[in-house]
Parts: sequence; C-alpha cells; structure tokens
Amino acid sequence: MNAIIFDLEFTFLRQKAYTSDILELGAVKLRLDPDGPPVWSDLFHTRVRPLFHPAIGAATTRFTGITQEDADAAPEFPQAMTQFADWLEQDGLPYYLCSWGPDDRQALLRHFLHHRMDAPWFHNYNDFQLSFTRLQEQDSRQRIGLAKALVLSGLEPFGRAHTALDDAFNTAKLFRSVYRRIQLEANDGRMLAPAVVYSTAETTPPPSPFAGLAERLGFAL
Repeated sequence: MNAIIFDLEFTFLRQKAYTSDILELGAVKLRLDPDGPPVWSDLFHTRVRPLFHPAIGAATTRFTGITQEDADAAPEFPQAMTQFADWLEQDGLPYYLCSWGPDDRQALLRHFLHHRMDAPWFHNYNDFQLSFTRLQEQDSRQRIGLAKALVLSGLEPFGRAHTALDDAFNTAKLFRSVYRRIQLEANDGRMLAPAVVYSTAETTPPPSPFAGLAERLGFAL
C-alpha cells in the first residue's frame, strides 16, 4: 500500500468570487511498512497551464515562484492529470491520497467538473491536516498550519513554502512521524463515503530517488 502526499499551488486572487487555476502539483509516494515508518519511494512534479486566468500576475509569482514562462510551457490540466494518474498506478499498488487541508481536493473536483473529466483514480482521499490537528487534541475547526505542525513535531522545514513539491515533501516528513497514530480511510474520493481502515504488508521498495535529498537534510531513508 502507498500513501500519496500531494500539494497544489494556485493563481493568487484577491477576489474569492473567482475560481483559482491550479498551477502546480507536487507529490511524494511513501510505501507503507507495517513494521516501520513509511519508506520514501518516488516523487512527482508538474506545472499546469492556467485556464481561467492565463496571465500570471506579479502577486502569483511572488507567492509561488511560478512565472508566465513556466505557465505557458506547462501541460493543460487534463494532460497533467493523466501524467499524475499514470504515476500513481505505475507500481500497481493501492494507495491513499493525502493533502494538507481540504482546499486541494475541492480545487481538483472543480477542475474535473469543468473539464468533464472522469477520475476513477481519485479515491481513498484523506485530509491529513485534520488528522494531525485532532492528534493535538485541538478543536478541529481551528486547523494547525503546516509550518506550525513541523515545529510542534521537531522537524526542520525544507525548501520554499508555497512550492508544490517542497510542501508535499514537508507534509510527507510530518506524515512519517505520526502515521502510526492516525487512521486512514478508504473511500470514494469524490463523495468521501466512509469505509474500512487500511491494514497492509508490503515488499521491498525500489531504489529511492530521495538519496541526495536525504543527505542534504541529514536523515536516513
């Protein structure tokens, strides 16, 4: 079984009445090990060409680091999601999709609807931010931000905030530190119907793409 920790970045809009474009997706694949912490397995990154707001404003670039040139060179949303789905399923293992908070799931569902896309791969979704907040015995209506969660867990943040792959990597580090204490649900990711909690045993993972990154961060894979 895998846990897919993903993060999205969006166009920066001051007026919430408008739909933000998904501009970037980063994801980390963790192999869930019944006898130890989740094992670093693979990573995925793509930018996404904006549809609703094709012009990248200065505020979006300051917030995400994404430029107009980056956006213009990116695949459109359907092609980016096809690449992501292929990556999700390339090793044939079932998986959980986890993000920090509900916003990324909601944005994906809006984009699926707009493009009239069927996404059967979008299932077993879990809101990891909610799970972590509940672990702190805190009112779940007052969510803990990722930066504070890393501090509470004694983890050093990596990279640049609001960069999809860096945020996914930091969320994955946090996930590894607490995953024995949380409950992951299997569900239809679009409807979030309740179902069974996972339990699995896995084989030895393939060579890790994280070796260089791990060395820089000073921890063992």
